[in-house]
Amino acid sequence: MKRIDLNCDMGESYGAWKMGADAEVMPHISSANIACGFHGGDPATIRKTVRLALDHGVAIGAHPSLPDLQGFGRRVMKISPQEMYDLVVYQAGAVEAFARAAGAKLHHIKCHGALYNMAANDEGLSDAMVRAAKDLGAMLYVLSRSKNFEIAKKAGIAVCGEVFADRGYSDDGTLAPRDKPGGMIEDAGSAVKQALAMIEEGYVTSLSGKRVPVAADTLCIHGDQPGAAAFAKALRRAFAERKIEVGAP
Repeated sequence: MKRIDLNCDMGESYGAWKMGADAEVMPHISSANIACGFHGGDPATIRKTVRLALDHGVAIGAHPSLPDLQGFGRRVMKISPQEMYDLVVYQAGAVEAFARAAGAKLHHIKCHGALYNMAANDEGLSDAMVRAAKDLGAMLYVLSRSKNFEIAKKAGIAVCGEVFADRGYSDDGTLAPRDKPGGMIEDAGSAVKQALAMIEEGYVTSLSGKRVPVAADTLCIHGDQPGAAAFAKALRRAFAERKIEVGAP
């Protein structure tokens, strides 16, 4: 039987500003990546999202970002490997503390937005991210078949290759820009079709039509995507029909 982890970026509301439909999505996923306050989230939201994850038996992960609240962590900044390490440890430590206070543990770290993409094929940033995860004793979720994945494997830490149900891909296996036509998949049926190809057949079709090999350990849907709950439900229905088991690694 095939098995996949279904993860979602969550806890991105802060103050009076609301983002996503966490309560509706949480029952359908197996891992939650919880924003740490730098692109979204705040202490109360972290606490509530950790509690929601525990109530549904969902693995608790940290979702650290560049310090870019206004740009939602999606604008590239030039940072050093040491800054990468510090950003990940600082932010993941916040989620870890709330998890520990609730009687749970931090399961994984998955960086957000530009920080994630910057590290995907940058050796220095990848190494720093891996060291941070190793020092915190957490699993790492990184882009499938990326340099980041290779460096984590060589370091001997637990790592999952991540693929995306709701994003278009470039020919090199990286995510296509969000503002490019096809960069965001907004139809649940198309997302399911892409997810099944990645899980069952090990490839994704790029925006140019090229078959790009992937290794799917964990599948992401975005909590800020309109209709995220509908996407999650559609994926779970398809997985049940194909006898694909869903569970955290």
